[in-house]
Amino acid sequence: MTTEVQEPASAAPSSPYDWAGGMAALETLTEAFYGKVNADPLLQPVFAKMDPEHPRHVARFLAEVFGGPKAYSESHGGHAEMIRHHLGRHLQEAQRRRWVQLLIDAADEIGLPDDPEFRSSFVAYIEWGTRLAVINSQPGAEVAEEQPMPQWGWGETKGPYVAP
Repeated sequence: MTTEVQEPASAAPSSPYDWAGGMAALETLTEAFYGKVNADPLLQPVFAKMDPEHPRHVARFLAEVFGGPKAYSESHGGHAEMIRHHLGRHLQEAQRRRWVQLLIDAADEIGLPDDPEFRSSFVAYIEWGTRLAVINSQPGAEVAEEQPMPQWGWGETKGPYVAP
């Protein structure tokens, strides 16, 4: 008796963006997440004047970071523009930690993949990005226009990133 080896029905996703479920999954994530933010006493004041499109913009940003379409850069100005949104906001460590926790909670609730490889990449970027947001929200922070859009893959980053 011989055993036939079958090829997988489809190739493995090439990026964390694909593995997460694409733009639809990230939009669901950011909608669920900002629902939590709006109900959170520590974060709600930071986002009190949030544009109703903000969750969609953040989904586009995350999509690009994780290997999806470059829609955020094309329509919103890329990484430098994201940094500009944090200037002068005086974010604190407690707010950063809550932001991270609520995003991870939302990821669990909507069923974002929870395998170690994906979550390692996802949480690594979230930790890095939120720490950068806190740094860039403090007095004297400036936008480095030449900073590329972060590109997060399966355990590695691409590009030179420099903390201000």
